[in-house]
Amino acid sequence: MSAATETWQHKCITTNGVKLHYVTQGTGPLMLMLHGFPEFWYSWRHQIPEFAQDFQVVALDLRGYNDSDKPTAQSAYVMDEFVKDIEGVIKGLGQEKCVLVGHDWGGAIAWFFAYAHPEMIEKLIILNLPHPAKFSQAFLTPQQLLRSSYIFFFQLPAIPEMMLQSFDYQTITQTIQGTAANKNAFTSSDLETYKKAAAKPGALTAMLNYYRNNLPQFLPNKKWEILSVPTLMIWGEKDTALGKELTYGTDAYVSNFQIQYIPDCGHWVQQEQPQLVNQYMRNFLAN
Repeated sequence: MSAATETWQHKCITTNGVKLHYVTQGTGPLMLMLHGFPEFWYSWRHQIPEFAQDFQVVALDLRGYNDSDKPTAQSAYVMDEFVKDIEGVIKGLGQEKCVLVGHDWGGAIAWFFAYAHPEMIEKLIILNLPHPAKFSQAFLTPQQLLRSSYIFFFQLPAIPEMMLQSFDYQTITQTIQGTAANKNAFTSSDLETYKKAAAKPGALTAMLNYYRNNLPQFLPNKKWEILSVPTLMIWGEKDTALGKELTYGTDAYVSNFQIQYIPDCGHWVQQEQPQLVNQYMRNFLAN
């Protein structure tokens, strides 16, 4: 363990009827970090010590992931419950608001939370997850349907779990390293850490239930208001699942919006280019 991570603490908090595990470091205003699929708090390992210099950084395991509770009911994995989880975490930590940072599914939850509770967000930082309106507009296009074909496969019962755990969870490591533009971003130890988290009892089904329950949230059936929360989007341009074009026009839905593109970087942006991501986040937070 490096000196920068020696003061990391593993803790749990009960919110909305579930116990969520998190890693925390630092003191000050709250910075809450929400990970994506198939990850857990560990995806923020390059950001936690950096921002712990100025914030109480809290990197959650979302419900169903790693060491957080894994409700067995599929109905437990809906966006309304995720939003309630985040509200409870912020209040349970004794805070009224936070800097909210989300990637992938964590980014989706962050968008929905920002609309539900804008008063609880100081600033919003989204990494490689488009505004829900932009995703819904593009979702039914042939190009995005092809990129998102795995989502339809995940709707099947049992078979996706069998695939993900086959050959010692090889698909988990292929999903991460195989789609990274920077192949050196993940060590063999990093990949083993992700496999171990996915192998915990109940985790795979819980993780897949995010896809099984929330697809209607991203279909073109909702009117989106203009969000006033100051928002930064950071986007790895070589994302194989979410095209760069999904970012175009986001400023029509967010009044105080800026975006930073990172070329030669894939979906796992905060892990592939951590120094650049940290720099863009710092610049945004300083203004």
